[in-house]
Amino acid sequence: MSKGKKIAPVDVEAIAFEAFAKLNTGGQIAPFSSRFSSFNLEDAYRVSAAVRQMRETHGEVAVGRKIGFTNQTIWAEYGVHAPMWGFVYDRTVHDLADLGETFSLVGLAEPRIEPEIIFGLSVAPDSGMDQRTLLTCIDWVAHGFEIVQSIFPGWQFSAPDTVAAFGLHGALLIGPRYPIAADTQEWSRTLASFEIDLQRDGTVLDQGRAKNLLGGPVSALGHLIEILARDQVNPSLAAGEVVTTGTLTRAFPIAPGQAWATELAGVSLGGISIRFV
Repeated sequence: MSKGKKIAPVDVEAIAFEAFAKLNTGGQIAPFSSRFSSFNLEDAYRVSAAVRQMRETHGEVAVGRKIGFTNQTIWAEYGVHAPMWGFVYDRTVHDLADLGETFSLVGLAEPRIEPEIIFGLSVAPDSGMDQRTLLTCIDWVAHGFEIVQSIFPGWQFSAPDTVAAFGLHGALLIGPRYPIAADTQEWSRTLASFEIDLQRDGTVLDQGRAKNLLGGPVSALGHLIEILARDQVNPSLAAGEVVTTGTLTRAFPIAPGQAWATELAGVSLGGISIRFV
């Protein structure tokens, strides 16, 4: 994390209130880093904790995490150099089967779509676990879409800004869940090597592969565990949490009326689809 001078706690609270005020409004503000020269990642994760408290005070429940920027092929596009994470909530996580094939973009700021791999944890993982042991902590795996958003105009921000602004999280749409305990060896192999096509209205816009995510989604999960082990403010992962591991392709702007779908090869996860309204 950055070693820059901390901003005062009162400023952390002010930033948290400002971010929270934009939640579900579609509104945007100038990046915090453009107004607080010393604003760094440590400060940003304190903001994230404060925003979580505000959201839970208003009735939401944090049910897991999202990992962002695990796909190194998009770092240059966003001017970042490492992954980050944010909380996901009971009001932002949805099963695709419950949505009736459509999802509303109302209240999201400049939304984009990211095809991802999602894990449900059965056991709290520990720092230092190898990938084989990590797999024993996972109850199920699913393919889904994360809908990301930017409360900063034009998707222009610094890494700390993204953390403070909900980790850019808007919604998580989860496809069918597959238990992995019966064949962890096969899941270990295929989750590190599959490929994916992302389509809009029947046209392939991008192709991705598992290895884009720091070597694979299980590797991305391990990276998050190590980040949280050093975090003095936010909790480590717990049993029952949902973790989405980052976009397998570039993130694309989305709009009402569009239909998006995926096709996967080399893994026992089917493609998914959604239409935005």
